[in-house]
Amino acid sequence: MVKAMPEKSKNSSSQFLDSAENVIKQSEGLPPVKSWNPPLSGDLDMRITRDGAWHYEGSAIGRPAIVRLFSRILRLDDDACFYLVTPVEKWRIQVELAPFVAESVEVEGRGAEQVLRFVTNVGEIVTADRACAIRVEVNPDSGEPTPFIHVRDGLDALLSRNVFYQLAEMAVEKKQGDRPVYGVVSAGEFFALV
Repeated sequence: MVKAMPEKSKNSSSQFLDSAENVIKQSEGLPPVKSWNPPLSGDLDMRITRDGAWHYEGSAIGRPAIVRLFSRILRLDDDACFYLVTPVEKWRIQVELAPFVAESVEVEGRGAEQVLRFVTNVGEIVTADRACAIRVEVNPDSGEPTPFIHVRDGLDALLSRNVFYQLAEMAVEKKQGDRPVYGVVSAGEFFALV
């Protein structure tokens, strides 16, 4: 349940945005959010829906640059909560399923040399490998698969339906014990799809 944003956060939301922009401008690559440990500032009325859309106070954030900025300071903590973090502020937000969506996949090479690169809804490029594994969770009631790829620091991207179908089309069979398993190869790793 998303709590209403306290007055303090409404007054400081523009300060938070300014602070986040300054941190990112000073960072090469991604900012070191894992090393920042400010006290909790509160609950921000922000959520990321299953389709990767970011919402603030019930309205979709329409500026891709703002979404990209927030995505760079997003962190998943040990309490299984998601936070937007700067060196001086930490705001809890809601994430319905995964903070990102892998919208496309590019294939380089063939066979054991094949490499799969995914592009997320915020423009991050993720190579499926040992560190950024593809996994499929199956709903025990419906049997419906939900595929993900690990992006960074505990943050995952849901594979869009189109991307998952593309992977299914390129699936190869591998024996695990006495049963066949279907999956894809990337960067020398095999990732089961079922």
